[in-house]
Amino acid sequence: MKVEYTKGNRASKELIQLHRRTSFEASGRKMKVMLIFPPDWYPSEPYLSLPSLTSVLRQAGHTVIQKDINCEMWDWYFSEDFLKKVLRRVPQQLDRLRKLAKKRELTEWEMDVQLTLCDITRPRMEKLILDAEEAKHVVRNEKFYDIDKLEWSIQVFREVTSVISLVYAPARICMPPMETDLSYKPYVSAEVMDAVQDEQVNVYRDVFDHLVKPVIQQEKPDVIGISIVLQQQMFSSMTFCALIKQHFPHIHITIGGNTVTRLRDVLPESPLFQYFDSAVVYEGETAFTQLVEAVGAKRSLANVPNAIYKDETGIHVSPLSYAEDMAALPPPDFDGLPLEKYFVPTRVLPYLATRGCYWGRCEFCDHGEGYTAGYRSKKIQDILADITYLRDKYGAKHFHFTDESYPPALFRKLSRGLVESKMDIFWTTHMRFEKSLLEDAVWQDAKESGCRYLHFGYESGVERVLQLMDKATTAEVMTHHLKLTAEAGIWNHCMGFFGFPGETKEEAWQSVQFLEQNKDHVHSLGFGTFDLGRHNPVAKHPEKWGVTAYKNPDWDLALDYYYTVKNGMSIEEAERVFEQFERNHNPGWDLRLYIREYIFLYISRFGLGKLQDLQYQAVKTSGVVPTLAGKM
Repeated sequence: MKVEYTKGNRASKELIQLHRRTSFEASGRKMKVMLIFPPDWYPSEPYLSLPSLTSVLRQAGHTVIQKDINCEMWDWYFSEDFLKKVLRRVPQQLDRLRKLAKKRELTEWEMDVQLTLCDITRPRMEKLILDAEEAKHVVRNEKFYDIDKLEWSIQVFREVTSVISLVYAPARICMPPMETDLSYKPYVSAEVMDAVQDEQVNVYRDVFDHLVKPVIQQEKPDVIGISIVLQQQMFSSMTFCALIKQHFPHIHITIGGNTVTRLRDVLPESPLFQYFDSAVVYEGETAFTQLVEAVGAKRSLANVPNAIYKDETGIHVSPLSYAEDMAALPPPDFDGLPLEKYFVPTRVLPYLATRGCYWGRCEFCDHGEGYTAGYRSKKIQDILADITYLRDKYGAKHFHFTDESYPPALFRKLSRGLVESKMDIFWTTHMRFEKSLLEDAVWQDAKESGCRYLHFGYESGVERVLQLMDKATTAEVMTHHLKLTAEAGIWNHCMGFFGFPGETKEEAWQSVQFLEQNKDHVHSLGFGTFDLGRHNPVAKHPEKWGVTAYKNPDWDLALDYYYTVKNGMSIEEAERVFEQFERNHNPGWDLRLYIREYIFLYISRFGLGKLQDLQYQAVKTSGVVPTLAGKM
């Protein structure tokens, strides 16, 4: 079944340009816009949403301040300034627990926190401050390529965040992996609002005071836009929105991003709308630029495409939508981002050449929901020109091509173009297993062009299940694909899951056996269980799959649902298979590195010859088999 794209024809290019001219002429001035990327995300490369918007806004003459608050937050967490703040909060937290103990008996975890807080002494914190600063230094210079030092640094980050968690308990702050939990549900508006006001657990209130508020006071923007990619970012984003409204009520606040698009049907009814003025769904470059100009002109937002907005009469959804013309988009603009603060020794820049997925048929996938029109691509000469520009301007030699799935024809053209232009870069991207790419020459070009790390949508190794998913590939194609790429020196990362409706337990283990049989050509894995996403094809046609979804009316922001199936594994059975897989799999897939940009940089530097050094040698020799949880 094809993903339907039906909304992109409701606003013509001419209409958009007319509205933009009218708005600008009425405003009579350029606007100052602040763009914010909120926590939590791993700070290894910029996220592309801010640079993409910035390039278009600046091209239109507006002033843009782009702030990666996520990156700056992690830099602050691992600093003397913040950790001394943590030390000052220790007696406050102990006092809070003592008062609580007078009212009721403390829970077991509260007593554990109380005991552990007593170990947070000044000498220990001084040592932790020194370690934290050194860990940041390691990940940002050549010491990064010493696997022992890098592994030590990651462990320091974990220790620091565990200490931070104690003074914000019951919040749990974790990095890596990115598992910060404020002890509230991000899929319930009421709980998000409670979290916003909770001064004990909500560390983002302190982040706002230290990193956001001073910049707003200094820059005095007219409009602030916040990009929300993960649902977990609702906590930090709504905290920032609420506090901006409290301290700077005259500033227009817009939210956008993948999560906002997925929640477009419930946002107009959500009480969270009190914290912001508008939302941009789907693609944002044209829509947000026009919104900024309409705000400057004090015009209604009714003619802004892809917008949800409020005025004195209520909350409205614009009748217009717009899909971007890829040929008209400039390259992303990273100026103003803290490129020296990312937790990598060299710059890794993201770049997007396509919109949508050229395949668009996978029954489990709802990525097409992020766009209002079908698959589109820039021309290869424009792609190569953009990469050259970014390489030269920012001194970047490592690129992450963030396309949903790189099209085979474009993959061939890109590889050949990079070779012919002697681009001298390294790159990574995401792909399907394609029969049309099973030629030695394709992978020779890919290797020479600098391709070093590929994420493959594996999903399953069983052809019946692949046919259910409409993946249109075979075990033979996947086997050949893996062999060719590995022999070309390109790292393979296979992403899959258990529990697609109709998949049996036997088929799940056959999928694992396929990977085991190809373990010499499979370097790392990312596995999980099937989610019934709010917008994926299975959720839209549950009767076809024998699926019954259970939608809790209180979980108004839910992006996936609990479900039962008529055939195949239940959710619980799929989770048990996954747990067994964690305990019983090829130990070579347990890596000392599991952050994708880190593996990419290591393979770019050392090639696949470094593979054994990246595995848990010490753990294996001691006879303890580590689990996959938290590593992939």
